[in-house]
Amino acid sequence: MTMKTRLLFALALLTLTACASSDCCMPCCRTGSGQAGGPTLGTIIRKDPRFDALIPPNARMEILAGGYEWVEGPVWVKNGGYLLFSVIPPNKICKWKEGEGVSIYLRKSGYSGEKDLREEPGSNGLILDPQGRLVLCQHGDRRMARMEAPLDKPEATFTSLADRYDGKKLNSPNDGCYHSSGALYFTDPPYGLAKRENDPTKELDFYGVYRLGTDGKLTLLTKDITRPNGICFSPDEKILYVGSSDPDKAIWTAFDVKPDGTLGASRIFKDQTAEFKAGQPGLPDGMKADIHGNLFATGPGGVHVFAPDGTLLGTLATGQRTSNCNWGEDGSTLFITADQYIVRIKTTTKGNKF
Repeated sequence: MTMKTRLLFALALLTLTACASSDCCMPCCRTGSGQAGGPTLGTIIRKDPRFDALIPPNARMEILAGGYEWVEGPVWVKNGGYLLFSVIPPNKICKWKEGEGVSIYLRKSGYSGEKDLREEPGSNGLILDPQGRLVLCQHGDRRMARMEAPLDKPEATFTSLADRYDGKKLNSPNDGCYHSSGALYFTDPPYGLAKRENDPTKELDFYGVYRLGTDGKLTLLTKDITRPNGICFSPDEKILYVGSSDPDKAIWTAFDVKPDGTLGASRIFKDQTAEFKAGQPGLPDGMKADIHGNLFATGPGGVHVFAPDGTLLGTLATGQRTSNCNWGEDGSTLFITADQYIVRIKTTTKGNKF
């Protein structure tokens, strides 16, 4: 590391430390605007020769901003060229744009009330629907919701897409993805509840994976995953991947998708319980596929890159509890939310259906 790089990194760390507050989308947090030679995070671990075709030798995990309590749900807005991400504890969505840094995009992103005692009341996963509208997994209001405002003029005015199953309130929707049919698939663990699995307001006795059809019908697909979290399709939509952030069963499950959109046979795609027990930070969380069907999945230690056959090709080892990732810019840049940091890395692949 050169002296210049050391100085830049030290300055960034001082800024990040000074900005570790609930209002951490303010100008003081604009630590990175994409300049070459800026601070980086973690290391890149290469396990299989196929990894080199995805992550070039000179790739670096560039810190764009930091100092947040817990970041999630990155989504790239093509028409505008910016990244949105959830900052869950302070109930906000922030916006990062090249050359401008970070600003507050939306307040009351997950809980519409005046005060909440939950640790994580804000939005979690963020998705753009087939019409390009922002859809939010809202912890505090315990629902999937759509923002009823143009993306360039955000307002905390929402339409509830799903908030109950079988007449009972959902737990706290976490992450979701759209099928080409227009159906929305999402997970519903307990993390947004004040006392999580022991919360007295919990109405369902399971944590489900759901399908919301274009007809508005909500279907429970499975309740067999103990802590369903991240979710995404393979490029051909024949497989649905679901991560389980259970410390005792840190796995990714692959489900066959039936023609009617429901789930068929399942198999454990990868099990990293041992890695978590050995001290690697984080659990299976958000994930995205590339155009070749490789899975970029956050889990113990960072972002793991799996071939479609389940082989671990390599790891973007952030050294942080890494919550999610998504494609952006021209589709070959992977943005990563890693605990307090927003990070990006240039790849030589592209995001599925970007």
